[in-house]
Amino acid sequence: MEPLESGLVTPFDIEIPDRALKDLHQRLDLTRWPDHLPDAGWSQGVPLGYLKELAAYWRDEYQWPVHEAELNALPHFTAEIDGTNVHFLHIRSRADHALPLLLAHGWPGSFVEFLDLVGPLTDPQAHGGTDADAFDVIIPSLPGFAFSGPTPDTGWNVGRIARAFAVLMRRLGYERYGVHGSDWGARICREMGRTGEGSVAGVHVTLLPSAVATKVPGESELAGLSEDQRERVRRSAARRTAFLRDQMGYGVLQSTRPQTLGYALSDSPVGQLAWIVEKFKECSDCSDVPEEAVDRDRMLTNVMLYWLTGTATSSARLYYESAHSGEGWDTAPEPSVTPTGVAVFPADTALPVRHLAERTDNIVHWSEFDRGGHFPGLEAPELLIGDLREFFRPLR
Repeated sequence: MEPLESGLVTPFDIEIPDRALKDLHQRLDLTRWPDHLPDAGWSQGVPLGYLKELAAYWRDEYQWPVHEAELNALPHFTAEIDGTNVHFLHIRSRADHALPLLLAHGWPGSFVEFLDLVGPLTDPQAHGGTDADAFDVIIPSLPGFAFSGPTPDTGWNVGRIARAFAVLMRRLGYERYGVHGSDWGARICREMGRTGEGSVAGVHVTLLPSAVATKVPGESELAGLSEDQRERVRRSAARRTAFLRDQMGYGVLQSTRPQTLGYALSDSPVGQLAWIVEKFKECSDCSDVPEEAVDRDRMLTNVMLYWLTGTATSSARLYYESAHSGEGWDTAPEPSVTPTGVAVFPADTALPVRHLAERTDNIVHWSEFDRGGHFPGLEAPELLIGDLREFFRPLR
């Protein structure tokens, strides 16, 4: 059997045919809209008036060819790893001794989350930094997502993706590197660090499931903690409880019946739009609409990657695979000794607690910011860039 590390890395260009764009426009024109309750706001999902306006903008004003050209200005590649296709961007720094850094997204994100990080990370001197902070940047699309395309078999859970990304880094010639992840990418990067056998210099994440209180703790669990720590645990548990109660319906569906859900999302662009935009509203640092936190065109480009590649179903399967392989939220993780940094953004879906994180992870860096949410690369890229530089400086 051929070792996983062997194989070609092939240059890739995004080339969406005109017929796919015409089909999208026809489907948008033929949308059958549901009724709505005038006073419901976002409480029952995306409001009809907002989505109609956004869909009209998508149909008539958003220009995919402009954004396709922007994406193609960066170097894209594909590689076959463990039987599946993996798409990725690979941008080398001109600086000597740049540290390789893999950036991993989650759902409903994509590699688009990290576009604004590429210049400052690979060429820091041109963006207010020094070459000592330079990185080679590798941004894969998760298997089953975007131009990686659907996976051909089952079993693509967090552990398997982590192994595939480690193979990718070896195939690119990197023996030592850093990783950063948000959402599912945080879990994948943590697993890469835990099993990296010295290859991973450090793990930087915006979320650690083991650092989130999953229920309101009793007094015995709070014993020995300072009042600040107690309040942090209570707030963490309250946020998690509220998220599970009010916002986790998408996760239940994707963890149980991704195939059934996929028929609707793959057939209706407005359905796909609403499914993703709702999470941008609920998980970003905004009040009324997600565009307060995330550029509208960038958000629609993210939606386009799901629609044009037909990966609504395959991306949702990550929830199913993880839920059915012992990788659930409440599953206690294996300890990791790899140096780990956590960046906490206040509007994220979960509130990490440092002393909980230290039970299972080697926390050497902890930052808390006063703005930003679940998509910091889109919402507050300058904060994320600064934190990545600070975390990795002593680990180079």
